[in-house]
Amino acid sequence: MATTTKSPASKTATKTAPASATKTATKTSTSKTATKKASGMTGKMKDSEFHEFFVDGLKDIYWAEKHLSKALPKMKKAATSPELAECFEKHTVETQEHIARLEQVFGLLEEKAVAKKCEAMEGLVKEAESIIEETDKGTMIRDAGLIMAAQKVEHYEIASYGTLKTFAEIMGHTEVVELLNQTLENEKATDVILTEVAVASINEPASEE
Repeated sequence: MATTTKSPASKTATKTAPASATKTATKTSTSKTATKKASGMTGKMKDSEFHEFFVDGLKDIYWAEKHLSKALPKMKKAATSPELAECFEKHTVETQEHIARLEQVFGLLEEKAVAKKCEAMEGLVKEAESIIEETDKGTMIRDAGLIMAAQKVEHYEIASYGTLKTFAEIMGHTEVVELLNQTLENEKATDVILTEVAVASINEPASEE
C-alpha cells in the first residue's frame, strides 16, 4: 500500500496562514477601536434597547430646548424688573447654545438630530403663559411668578441633563458626557441666578403689593 507523506513546506504553510490572518484581523480591530476612541465613542450598547432609550431622551430634551427658545423672549417682554429681563435674554442665547450642543451630541452618536415632543416642557411653558395672563403688567407679583415658572423649567432640565450624562458615562461616550455636562452646569448656574434676583429685588416688593 502506498503511503502519502506531507512535505515540510506544506506544514509550514498550514501554520503560517492562520498567524497572518490573525495579525491582519488584529490590525483591523485596533484601527476600528482607535477610530471610535477618537470620536469619543466606544460603541458599547450601540444597538441595544438602552442606547435607543438614551437617544429617545436626547430627542425629548432637544424638542424642549427648541420650545423654550421661543418662550423665553415672551417671558423677557413680560418681566417688570430689568434684572429679570436680562436673565431671560441671557438664557435665550444660552438655550441656542444648548441646542447646538445637542446637535453635536447626535453627530457623535451617528444619529439624526430629531426632536420628539416633550409633554413636560409644553406644560411648563403653558404654566408660564398662564402666569403672564393672570397677573398685572408692571408688578413684582408677575415677576415672582415668572421666576417660579422659570425655575421649574430649570429643575426639569437639570434632572434631564443629569440623567442623560449618567447614561452617556455608562456607555463610555466621553465627548458626549463633556458636552452634556457643560449644559448641565449652565442650567444649574441659571437656577442660582434666578434665586439671587428673586431674593435681592423681587420677593419682598411682591409681598407688599
